[in-house]
This record gives sequence, structure tokens and C-alpha cells, in this order.
Amino acid sequence: MPRLKQPTRPPGMPPSRMPPAYMPVSHMPGRPGLLRLLWKRQRRLVKPGIALFGLLGLGLAGYAAVQAIGQGESFRERLGQTTAQLGMRVNDVVIEGRQKTPEPLLRAALGVRGGDPILGFSLSAARARIETIKWVQSATVERRLPGTVVVQLQERRPFAVWQHQGRFVLIDHDGEMVTESDVGSFATQVPLVVGAGAPAAAGALLDALAAYPLIVSRMQAAVRVGERRWNLRMNNGADVLLPEGAEAPALARLMELQTTHALLDRPLQVVDLRLPDRLVVRPQPEKTDGKDGGARDAGTRDAGSKDAGKPARKPT
Repeated sequence: MPRLKQPTRPPGMPPSRMPPAYMPVSHMPGRPGLLRLLWKRQRRLVKPGIALFGLLGLGLAGYAAVQAIGQGESFRERLGQTTAQLGMRVNDVVIEGRQKTPEPLLRAALGVRGGDPILGFSLSAARARIETIKWVQSATVERRLPGTVVVQLQERRPFAVWQHQGRFVLIDHDGEMVTESDVGSFATQVPLVVGAGAPAAAGALLDALAAYPLIVSRMQAAVRVGERRWNLRMNNGADVLLPEGAEAPALARLMELQTTHALLDRPLQVVDLRLPDRLVVRPQPEKTDGKDGGARDAGTRDAGSKDAGKPARKPT
């Protein structure tokens, strides 16, 4: 067995400080023990743990106090009553973004009044009730402690008036009904669409028409035919028949014909643009003895709906 080599004493070190040739690490002078090493490594986790247990204890104590002191069927009601005794009540309700939504209806849906416990109601339930109002597209409800409730609204934007079965309804771009009351105040602001299925399809057509204000200015209504295509009823009584699913190129063609030939200024009953390679027009019938002897227009025959061929005037 090889003999251990005696370590060389460094210069200036007394002989008594020289380590032996072999000694276990755990018995070396100044070396901390295993438990002490583990304590040093885990000590940084002890303080957060103590704080966590402290917060847990405070939470349990608060829960027990609310259950003992508060009144109500649910914990939220008990919490609201308990904190209300500490002054946390609704002092102000701030409503942002409201223009057309009836305020009494909105406040009733919110279900919160001045003096109510500010922690005693559900924000999500209040928001869900508010979003059932037709004018409201989306809503947020916030608490700003100690005493303010903030309601932020995004209202539906009136996009068109829909005539169907003798009723007039205000709709938005997505075809959702906004209101049936006070529709006449929007009669000069938004276009009229007529017939079954018109609300769901109106957005695409009216977006395409927005590029041609001259056509819109001469248009009385857009009539949905068979829930598959559109007729444009013009102010002079003419019907412009648009192809199914190809409204944009047909409108561009109509605008070109108006620019070059003043087509919409002519006494026509029907302008048929359903075929891309040809134009079919039908003149208005000549009046006999002061009466219009022509048949009902093509829009009425094609629509199969009592609304389709005869759009009524918008409500005033």
C-alpha cells in the first residue's frame, strides 16, 4: 500500500496548524455540519412560508367573523352587510358610453342603488343583465372602492331599418334587432331593407353600396328576394335586379352605365343585371286614360313575399 504523502507546510504556517495527511471532511475544523448546511439552504423559504400561513390564518378568521356577524343567505350578502357597517357602501354610479340606452332600464338591470353594500352584488350577474338590453352590445361593470360603481357600455350602432310583415325594426350591422320604438327618428339616417332574411344579408350589400353614394341617393329600399338575392327599388319606381352573390361587380357595372348613359334617369321599370354578359331593361308601360296599365313590377313577382315588391315609406 503506498504511503500517504505528508503535506508540505506553506511558508509562515505554524506546525500546529498543519492538517493531517488524512481526515474525514465532516471532522475538518471549521466545516459546518450537515443539518446546519440544510438549514442555510432552506432558510430563504421559511419567511415566505410563515407569511403564507399568516395570511391563511387571517383569511380564516375573517371568514369566521363574516359568517358570525353578517346577515344574509349567501356569503356575498353577509360580506356586503359586514363591510357596509365599515362604510363600504355605494355612493355613486358612473355610466360611460350611454347614448341611446334608456337610463331607467339600465339602472334597473344593474340592480344597484346608492347606499347598497358595494361588495354585496355580483359583477358578472349585473353585466349579464345589462347585456340583455337590445341597445347594448357589450358592457363592463367595475367596483372602485370604497364607494363607486362604474358601468361602461358599447352600444349597437343603428345600421338599417328593416320592414317585414308590416313592422319596422331598427337593426345593426350584424342584423341584430336594436329597437322597435322610435324607429321614425332614424328614417332619414339609415337605409331601408325589406323582406325575409334581409337583416342577416344587409351588411354585405350596404357595405358595397357605400362606395356608390350616387346610387344610394336614388334608392328607396333594398328588397331581399327569396332570401337569396337583392332588388334595388329606386325613387322613380324602377327595380334594379342584382345577381346572387355578385352584388359588388353588378353595382360597379350599374355605376358605369349611369355615368355613360344616365341609365337611372330613363323611364325604366326593370334593369336586370343578373347576367354578367348582357343587360336587360324594360321600359315603364305607357299610361292609358291616366292610369298605369302595366303589370306589377318584377320585384313583386320574383320575391314571393308581400313585403318584397312594395316597400312602404319609412315611418316618420
